Amino acid sequence: MMKNVLVLGAGGHIAQLAEAFMLEQTDAKLKLFLRHPNKLNDALAARATVVTGDVMDSDVLDAAIAGQDIVYANLAGHNIEDEAKAVVAAMDKAGVKRLVWISTLGIYDEVPGAYGKWNHEMLDDGYLPTYAAAAKVIEGSDLDYTIIRPAWLQNEDEVDYELTEKGEAFKGTEVSRKSIGSLVAAIVAKPEEHIRASLGVNKPNTDGDKPRFM
Repeated sequence: MMKNVLVLGAGGHIAQLAEAFMLEQTDAKLKLFLRHPNKLNDALAARATVVTGDVMDSDVLDAAIAGQDIVYANLAGHNIEDEAKAVVAAMDKAGVKRLVWISTLGIYDEVPGAYGKWNHEMLDDGYLPTYAAAAKVIEGSDLDYTIIRPAWLQNEDEVDYELTEKGEAFKGTEVSRKSIGSLVAAIVAKPEEHIRASLGVNKPNTDGDKPRFM
């Protein structure tokens, strides 16, 4: 059965990769929600419904979520916790249960060793605490969520990743944006998988004290 998928933050790099995978590999009907439609690849925009809006505008968000089967949120910013609250509230109101939420590594202090220490030094200045707070909002909801925690992102043209679960030590130091897009599309294709899970995502065999490109 065709799935209606709402993409929040649809103009982001990972989001557009995920959108391309979804259109290629699934029967999903996409609704692309973003503040700046000019960021969208023209080919993607031509194959989807485009909604201009901000997730903090409850009226616009409510209208966008109505009738959807899956919400994929690729949001960012200092107000990510408030955005999480807004998304949960709108999904509850619409009776939509399935959420895919992009977060970041380190929100559970799950990155071990020297890499974990380096990651804290790089991200503790407001970034990790806010993303951790947003994840707590998602996990405290009754939604069928999947939280995705990517390693440090690079732009290699590759799909090569492995997963760790919440409670497991994070592996590796990097992962391609294309890999994250592929994972999102795979979850949309099989939304019954990874429900109420928080997945660390890394490229295998990239362990080290920090990503090679830093």
